[in-house]
Amino acid sequence: MSNTMRNGGESGSKPIVVFGATSDVAIALSRRYAQEGASLILVGRNESRLTAVADDLRVRGALHVRTLLQDSLTYDDHPTLVESLFTDHAPAKFYFFQGSLPDQAACEASFEVTREAVEVNFLSIVSYLTWLASALERRPGEKGAAGGASIIVVSSVAGDRGRGSNYVYGASKGGLTIFLQGLRNRLHKSNHGVLTVKPGFIDTKMTADIEKGGPLWAKPEKVADDIRLAADGGRMVLYTPWFWQFIMLVIKSIPEGIFKRLSL
Repeated sequence: MSNTMRNGGESGSKPIVVFGATSDVAIALSRRYAQEGASLILVGRNESRLTAVADDLRVRGALHVRTLLQDSLTYDDHPTLVESLFTDHAPAKFYFFQGSLPDQAACEASFEVTREAVEVNFLSIVSYLTWLASALERRPGEKGAAGGASIIVVSSVAGDRGRGSNYVYGASKGGLTIFLQGLRNRLHKSNHGVLTVKPGFIDTKMTADIEKGGPLWAKPEKVADDIRLAADGGRMVLYTPWFWQFIMLVIKSIPEGIFKRLSL
């Protein structure tokens, strides 16, 4: 793990932490915070892209930008990284955007590919959250509307029901969603919040190979705005765009005997 801090001056505000900071939605969200003069801590594994994002945020008005270079699968480094987030002002929000969209056919042909997908989309985030939850419990938030810190994690609508076309990805996101439910229950006792974000189709680099079009596809900026609003409002679960909540309600209600014959 390497730690690079670029930008002078001290921030009097609680910083915003963004894991997977070079993803398209993470960049869109961070730009919103930068325009408000917020302080940000960016975590990512690609140094050149992380540096470019940080420089862009400074130009847009971020008061302070700190970058942490970290491979999310290097688990032994996670506790040190998490503790380093609390060296100055305790952060107000922790966003988790890291993830990958594996090729289902490749997963079916190789356990190694499947394992990597599960590690990136589930286990690596669980590792970070395990250390982060313990750190937050040692720093309980004040009771009231403001509360303590907020953890905001991007899961997926794919985790609501297993489908033949992407069940490895869906299983990793479904496990993450259940983990977040338990974590939300645990951290409520110390006045910290947990928001589970379930996006549908987003037009990003991760979906570049998928044919796009139609009203179901959303832009990163739209999803980022929805996440920011839900995080500020103390929500527990967010489907974005909103109509995915009703789409998944229908999909989850289909009997298994019928569902298994569908090409979804």
